[in-house]
Amino acid sequence: MAVDTTKWLSALRTKELQDKIKSAKVLCVGAGGIGCELLKTLVCTGFRNIEVVDLDTIEISNLNRQFLFRKHHVGQSKAITAAQVVKGFCPTASITAHHANMKESHFDVDFFRGFDLVLNGLDNLEARRHVNRLCLAAERPLVESGTAGYLGQVTVHLKGSTECFECHPKPTPKSFPICTLRNTPDRPIHTIVWAKDLLFNRLFGRPDAVSDLDDQARREDGQNSSASANDGDAAASAAAAAASDVPAEDPSFFLRRDGESSLEYAARVFERVYTWDIEQLCGVKELWEKRPPPKPMRLEELLPDTERAAVGAALETAIAKGQGSASRALGLNNASQKWTASQNAAVLLLAIAMYHDMRKEEVGSASFDKDDDLAVDFVTSASNLRSSCYGIPEQSLFDAKGMAGNIIHAIATTNAIISGLIVIEALKILAGCQDAVRNTFLNEFPPNKRLLLVQNPEPPSKGCMVCGKATLTLKINSETATLSSLLSGVIKKRLAVNTPNLLCGGFLYEEGEGLEEDEVEAYTAMLPRTLASLPGGGLRHGSILTVQDQSQHFGVDIIIVHTEDLNEEDAPEGFVLEGDVPAAPKEVQHQHEQPQAAAAAAAMETMTTKTRASAEVKEEDGVLILDEDEEQVEVHDSPAPLAAAEAHSRKRALREDEEYEESTKREAKRTKLHATVAIVEAVDDDDVILIEDD
Repeated sequence: MAVDTTKWLSALRTKELQDKIKSAKVLCVGAGGIGCELLKTLVCTGFRNIEVVDLDTIEISNLNRQFLFRKHHVGQSKAITAAQVVKGFCPTASITAHHANMKESHFDVDFFRGFDLVLNGLDNLEARRHVNRLCLAAERPLVESGTAGYLGQVTVHLKGSTECFECHPKPTPKSFPICTLRNTPDRPIHTIVWAKDLLFNRLFGRPDAVSDLDDQARREDGQNSSASANDGDAAASAAAAAASDVPAEDPSFFLRRDGESSLEYAARVFERVYTWDIEQLCGVKELWEKRPPPKPMRLEELLPDTERAAVGAALETAIAKGQGSASRALGLNNASQKWTASQNAAVLLLAIAMYHDMRKEEVGSASFDKDDDLAVDFVTSASNLRSSCYGIPEQSLFDAKGMAGNIIHAIATTNAIISGLIVIEALKILAGCQDAVRNTFLNEFPPNKRLLLVQNPEPPSKGCMVCGKATLTLKINSETATLSSLLSGVIKKRLAVNTPNLLCGGFLYEEGEGLEEDEVEAYTAMLPRTLASLPGGGLRHGSILTVQDQSQHFGVDIIIVHTEDLNEEDAPEGFVLEGDVPAAPKEVQHQHEQPQAAAAAAAMETMTTKTRASAEVKEEDGVLILDEDEEQVEVHDSPAPLAAAEAHSRKRALREDEEYEESTKREAKRTKLHATVAIVEAVDDDDVILIEDD
């Protein structure tokens, strides 16, 4: 049936809508690339009551596209500055700015209920999910958005009418097994993550800092121990033996010694990391049965005495002039040109020395920052040297910075187009024309010369863990995984729960305000315990764990499936989270299962396995790819709703025969749209696109 677009267009000319625009209260979440354009477009459209929330401050790299900011604003709050600038050219606008985290407790359901519209321009998945849940709880319309280069999207989410932001699982950023990073890298991203998260932290970070990689290393050590104890699994035993043969790293070695110059220290680190460690790894024959071993590098071959002296001279010049970049101090000014092995060695030595001689107060507490030139120099050179050892292609400074910082390069024009589309959907909602709202995708290579691809929003998914009544399944080794790793890896990271309350039989765990001191101590004492050893019989195979977050008005049930043989490539985080209930593996039943285990197992036998929620992110920093369409795509008045690229991967719940038959007929009439989409969750300052991976 043709879509009538005249209703909401004619409503634009009515005084009633104009009055609604002036009086409507709008919440803008994010004041970055999209947020700046959105604030400008809102006030130019007539909106006068706006609140904006953003935690970030303005950086130099923002100025080329976030047009509300100038150089003298660098270091100031994005939200406050954007509000001041907009009020400067529209004094009648009332704009309240919050320099704050959207997840703070005072931004609760009652806060959201005070708005007529919520418009999102956020740059990370966790915050988007949090806003989505609060909009559902407050029953407020949400208009989502994102951009990546020339690509963009706007989606509308209305409770009970359209799917919510989380109706279809969003893949999380790709993680890698710690043993691959330490011993057997085979891709540039492996060496960059190793340099950024392992070597950088070892040399310059806090000695007691614990990262996700440290948790993963302990988990893998436990799995290796279990594998070694299992005589029946020869392959696992061999792998565990090989891993245990790798020499343990002595953290004290990486401390600078008394009387040792900064360059002497840097040379000692080089020889340890790229010579001695590589030689030791080559001696573990089991690791190299199916791949060539790495080749050690020797500093004296890369940097003879004359070139070492040049590095020393560059250090003196950098100190005298206060230079902040090791590569530029060595005359390497082309960020797009790859360095030679000798140049990488020189940059590494100089970067380490500059940290100790020019920024020594940071040594022991530093953290990687993509906007820190010296940190990027270090990561680029360290990762390239390791790549050379393993025969992996080296990266330029520009490419390495993008990979280490998960940077999605943004374009101001894209942000402007997307902000206009956001306001269009907001006007439709205010006009009461919810049936006219559309999800719109901006294409880099327009099919049939059409820049925009438009689709009808999907109805709510009955299997959604947020707006539906879905049950998740967690495959995890309950004998080795701890409550701490469950909370950090699954509950808070994957489910984006802010203040979790966990309940299962006689087990209770709570976080948040209002807890007594003895309660906090008791819950804290549970964190290092394994899931199977928790109070109330533990979380074992078949246990049903209820997860709630009162601040988000969110709850979900998770069925625990004890699994001992998780493949580290498929489950680098140590677990697999799935969107429905798979068949229970009978061979892992425990004699001390909780009472609900039998019922859970029976349910598992009768229900089908759904698409895994942990779909892998493509290694590229994330782009939306829309292939050319052979069919004509109408922007308005389309004869049939456009099929989204993800439509064929969605499995609908069973319906009544008549409803299902009618749904099938509608699907058959849809225009075929060939498109491939990838999900992006950037940690860059800019707005990103979030679309389900097929």
